[in-house]
Amino acid sequence: MSIDPKSYQYGDDVLKDRVILITGASDGIGRALALHSAKLGAQVILHGRSTKKLEAVYDEIMAIEGACRPSIAVLDLSIADADAYVALVKNIETEFGRLDGLVHNASILGPRISIEQYDISEWQRVLHVNLTAAFVLTQQLLPLMHASEDPSIIFTSSGVGRVGKPFWGAYSVSKFGTESLSQMLAAENAHNSLRSNCLNPGPVRTKMRLEAYPAEDRDSLVTPDEILPAYIYLLGPDSQGITGQSFDIQ
Repeated sequence: MSIDPKSYQYGDDVLKDRVILITGASDGIGRALALHSAKLGAQVILHGRSTKKLEAVYDEIMAIEGACRPSIAVLDLSIADADAYVALVKNIETEFGRLDGLVHNASILGPRISIEQYDISEWQRVLHVNLTAAFVLTQQLLPLMHASEDPSIIFTSSGVGRVGKPFWGAYSVSKFGTESLSQMLAAENAHNSLRSNCLNPGPVRTKMRLEAYPAEDRDSLVTPDEILPAYIYLLGPDSQGITGQSFDIQ
């Protein structure tokens, strides 16, 4: 029986004892997913670049009855060097010995201007944060994911990652690359249990959406909490065998 990720229904312990790293967990979709995953029994690793914001999410999780104590991983993807990634992986290995879920949620929009006007350094920054950093983090964490019995990677895609729209610049290109990266990982790991998929959240009430569409009626958009079932589906046991796909949540 096929399952629609958007309307996936699940039990209160569907993520029990799973170790899940969520990038960009201090705000928006990442924060909502971290809180909900903790409610569902997951051991959440909160990634972000602001210690203060991550500590606020940490406190929210600690206020959830029965939730596991989360971990905090402060890492600025725009400037992190090889040693920073190695240290992050080592900390996860020491504390947990494996990683069951990796959600690539962190990204930046960059300017929405023509290719002719696009600043080269800004282009490089957006591609680095959205694509190269995701590649490096995934590559470094693969040994820990192979140590899991049911590992899952979720990449965040976009509608402009499938159709090149004018003025979306490096962000669009980075999301095209994200789709390709996810597909390659899925194909290269077809012989084992690791699965890799993309999720396109669509229009969601987040700061990035407001940055991209400042005149939009925010009240007409769904909240991050409303799109979480698709993430839970791909992180949980019911999506075993689902890999190399790209889902639209809305």
